[in-house]
Amino acid sequence: MANAASMREEAETLAVRALGFIAGDPELLPRFLAITGIEANSIRKAAQEPGFLAGVLQFILAHEPTLLRFAEETGTPPAAVGKALRALPLGNDDHERST
Repeated sequence: MANAASMREEAETLAVRALGFIAGDPELLPRFLAITGIEANSIRKAAQEPGFLAGVLQFILAHEPTLLRFAEETGTPPAAVGKALRALPLGNDDHERST
């Protein structure tokens, strides 16, 4: 289980970096907020919800140019984003919901 925990921790770290990437982009942030329905002043609260970090990675993965720019700017292999998504709660249908 320690391996699953460390994978989840790494995935959470990547998702937080992705959120910072989105927040720092004047074009991506409004699109992210519109798609998620989250108000800008509610992001911190929303980030505590199960599935929020998975949603951040899904947003990055949904648009290939955004994924490639995120990968280039952060030095993250594009495939690592999908792998991280699968390690997060609600990242896919088969994920075990253990705490």
